Amino acid sequence: MKLRNAAALATLSTIFSLPLAAQDYALLHQVSQSQHDRAEREQTEKDHRNHTGLKIIGGSTAGGAAIGALAGGGKGALIGGAVGAGGGAIANKVRKDKAVKDRERRESEYRRDHHNDPR
Repeated sequence: MKLRNAAALATLSTIFSLPLAAQDYALLHQVSQSQHDRAEREQTEKDHRNHTGLKIIGGSTAGGAAIGALAGGGKGALIGGAVGAGGGAIANKVRKDKAVKDRERRESEYRRDHHNDPR
C-alpha cells in the first residue's frame, strides 16, 4: 500500500512540475513574433519543396491500410488507411512545430553570438 501511495505521489508531483519547466523554457527562448513568422514561413517553404508533409501522411496512410487489410480485409484497409492518415497528419504537425522551434533557437543563438545580443 505504501508503494502505491509513493508512486501516486511521484506521478502527481511530476505532472504538476511540468508546466513550471515549460514556462522556464519559454522564458529562456523568447523570440519576437516576426522571428517566429519568418521561421514558420521558411520551414513551410522547405516542406513544400521537398513534399515532406505529403510523404509523411501518404506513408502513414499506406501503412495503416496495409495493416488494416491484413487484419480485416477491405473494410479494415479503409479504416486502417483513415487511422493512418490521421496519425500521419498529427505526426507531421508535431514535426513541423519542432522544426520551427529549432529554427527559432538557431536564429536566436546566431544573433546572440554574432550581434552581442544580451538575450
